[in-house]
Amino acid sequence: MSAHKEKGQRGKVPPKADIDALVRAEHHDPFSVLGPHADGAGGQYIRAYLPNALSVNVLAKDSGEYLGTLEQLETPGFFVGQFAQWCPYVLQVQWAGGEQVSEDPYSFGPLLGEMDIYLFAEGNHRDLSSALGAQCVEVDGVQGVRFAVWAPNARRVSVVGDFNVWDGRRHPMRLRQPSGVWEVFVPRLQPGESYKYEILGQDGILPLKADPVALATELPPSTASKVAQPLYHHWNDGAWMDSRTARHGTDAPLSIYELHAGSWQCEVNEEGVVRPYSWQELSDRLIPYIQQLGFTHIELMPIMEHPFGGSWGYQPLSQFAPSARYGSPQDFAQFIDACHQAGIGVILDWVPAHFPTDTHGLARFDGTALYEYDNPLEGFHQDWDTLIYNLGRTEVHGFMLASALHWLKHFHIDGLRVDAVASMLYRDYSRKAGEWIPNRHGGRENLEAIDFLRHLNDVVAIEAPGALVIAEESTAWPGVSQPTQQGGLGFNYKWNMGWMHDTLHYIQNDPIHRAHHHNEMSFGLIYAYSEHFILPISHDEVVHGKHSLIDKMPGDRWQKFANLRAYLTFMWAHPGKKLLFMGCEFGQWREWNHDTELDWYLLKYGEHLGVQKLVGDLNRLYREEPALHQQDCLPQGFQWLIGDDAVNSVFAWLRWSRDGEPLLVVANFTPVPREGYRIGVPFAERWEEVLNSDAESYAGSNYGNGGGVATEQLPSHGQPLSLSLNLPPLAVLILRPVK
Repeated sequence: MSAHKEKGQRGKVPPKADIDALVRAEHHDPFSVLGPHADGAGGQYIRAYLPNALSVNVLAKDSGEYLGTLEQLETPGFFVGQFAQWCPYVLQVQWAGGEQVSEDPYSFGPLLGEMDIYLFAEGNHRDLSSALGAQCVEVDGVQGVRFAVWAPNARRVSVVGDFNVWDGRRHPMRLRQPSGVWEVFVPRLQPGESYKYEILGQDGILPLKADPVALATELPPSTASKVAQPLYHHWNDGAWMDSRTARHGTDAPLSIYELHAGSWQCEVNEEGVVRPYSWQELSDRLIPYIQQLGFTHIELMPIMEHPFGGSWGYQPLSQFAPSARYGSPQDFAQFIDACHQAGIGVILDWVPAHFPTDTHGLARFDGTALYEYDNPLEGFHQDWDTLIYNLGRTEVHGFMLASALHWLKHFHIDGLRVDAVASMLYRDYSRKAGEWIPNRHGGRENLEAIDFLRHLNDVVAIEAPGALVIAEESTAWPGVSQPTQQGGLGFNYKWNMGWMHDTLHYIQNDPIHRAHHHNEMSFGLIYAYSEHFILPISHDEVVHGKHSLIDKMPGDRWQKFANLRAYLTFMWAHPGKKLLFMGCEFGQWREWNHDTELDWYLLKYGEHLGVQKLVGDLNRLYREEPALHQQDCLPQGFQWLIGDDAVNSVFAWLRWSRDGEPLLVVANFTPVPREGYRIGVPFAERWEEVLNSDAESYAGSNYGNGGGVATEQLPSHGQPLSLSLNLPPLAVLILRPVK
C-alpha cells in the first residue's frame, strides 16, 4: 500500500475510541466523526453510523447520480467512504424492510441561531416555542425537522421515534456550548411523527423524555411528543383584538363561565364509553350557550397536555401543547377564533407553580434537578405530590415566561388565570417548622417566584396588550393587583377567596341562625377596594364532599332554589367581577365529576330552568347597567343603606355609575315575606323593579312590588326620600329610578 493510500485510509477511518463511543451511544460530539469531512486533497470522507443497515450508496444531491458506495467496517453499521470531489450528496440506505433515500443529518452545520441561544440562556426569549422543540424548517432547500432541547448536564442526547426505530444510536445530537442546548436536523421528516429524547446522564441512560417545548403530543395515556404542523391559522378576530383593551378595563363588565372542556358536554356510546367533544364540536354547542346566558368570557381549566385526567389539567407536563384529547393545535386556534367572532373572550388556567413527577416528564430531566429545586424542602410539594419549578434558575424562569406568551400570542388567548399563586409566594406554604428553607434574608417569601410573577406581568403588558393575568391567591399578600412600579405583583385581578368562603358559610346556615352570621355577608366590603377582585364560585367549591352549589343550600326543595337564586343575585349585585363554574348556572345536584357530562336533563324541570334564566338575566342586566360594573374597583361605586339589620337578615345598598345613576339592591335572606319594609333613597318619584329573584319566571313565588313603587316624602337611612317595599322571601330585588 502506498504512503498516500495509507494516509487516506487512516483519515477515512476514525479512531477506534470514537467508533466505540458511537456504538455505545456515549459520544459527546457525533458531528466530529460522522458526516462529510475534508480529506485535505480537495475531496471528502463520508462516515455514517446506521445500525442494522445492509448497505449505503452515495448519490449526488442534485442529479441523483451514483457517486460510490460506503464500505462497512468491522464494526457493524459503521460505514465510510472517500470521494475525490466535495459535492452535496444524499444517502441511499438499504434496510431489511426497504430502501431509504435522504440527506445525511450530519452534513448540516449548526442551525439554531446564536441570538436564540443567547436569549434562552438569559431567560428572556419571548418566542421560545419557535426556537426549541421540534420545528418544521427548510435548510438548503431540504424540508425536515430541527430538534433542539436543553439538557446541560447530559453526556449525550438523541432524538428517537418511529423514523429511527427508537434507536438512540441513530440521531445523536450536537451540543451547542456553553448553553446546554442540543440540536439536530432530521431531513425529510414530516409533521405527525412521534418522538422523545434519549438522554445519557452522568449515571446512565434515563427513561425516554417527552419534549418540554413540544407543540403537540400523543393522545394520553401515550406519552410521546409529536412533530406539529406550523400553526398557519388565518385569524378573523381583528375587531375583537382591537377592542380588547377597552373590554378588559376595570370599568367594563367581566362575567366568566368556568368549565372543564372534557365534561361540560360529551358523547356516550352504547357501551357507556365517554368521548369528550372535539374543539369543533364544543364550539358548535358551547358558543350559542354562552351567548344565550350572556357571559362575557369563558375560562378553561388547564388544556395544556397532562398525563393524568384526574388532575383536571392542574398537573401539566407540556406547557406549550394543547391536549390531544380535544384535537390539534390548529383545531384549538379555530375554537378561539370562533369564540372571538361571537364576542366571547377566552381565559386559560395556567400552572407555573409545580409539575408532576412522571418519569417521561421534566423530573430530573437530564439526570439532575434541572427544572425543579434539588432539595425536596424546596422542590417537592407535599400536598400534591409534585415538583416545584426552580424559577430562580434563569432558563426555567424564561421557559415559563415563554409558555405564557405562547398562549397569549400564538393562540390569541385573552387572559391567564395563574393557579396556586399562594404556594409560589411562600417557601413555608403548607409546611411545618423545619420542613422549609428560608430565603437569603432568612424570611419565608419565595423571592425568585415573586420576581418571576412581576416580570411575567410586566412582559405580558408589553407583548400582549389587553390580555388579563389573574391570580388565584388566597392569602393577605399586599398589592397582588397593584402595578409593579408601585411595589405590587402587577396582576390585573385577584380571586376574592375571602368573600367566597364568608358568603358560602353564611348561605349554608339555616335562616334562623343567619342573624348571628350577618357580618359574613358584609365583611368583604371592608377590603373590597384593596385589590381588583373577581368573585369566584369555582370548581373547587363543588367537589370533594363540599356538595354542589344548590345542595349547599338549607331548607326544603323550594327554599334551596330560592336561596340559590338569592345568592347568585347577591353576587351579581356585589362589587367585583364574576366567575361561576359550569352546572351552578342551572342548579346541578351532583358534585362535579370530570368523567361524565353535566346533568343537562335537569333542565326539563322548572326550578332548574328558572335558575338558568335568572343567570342569563343577571348577566344581561350586569352588562347593560353601568352602575353594576363601571366603578367595581372604586369605593364611590357602592353605598350602604342597610347593613346592620341582622334581626331580619336584610341588606340594602346602592350601586352608582360614573354619571351618578344608581341601582338599589335589597336582599332578604329569611323565608319570611316582609311587607312595607322602608328603605331610604336619594331621589326620583318612582323606582321600577328591574329584577326580582323570586319572580314566577324563575320558579319563584312571584311576591314583589307589581313592577315598581313610588317614593314617599319620608327621610330614612340618611336619605331625603324612602320607599315602602314588599320584600319577597329568600330573594333579592334590584330597582332603578324612573327618569
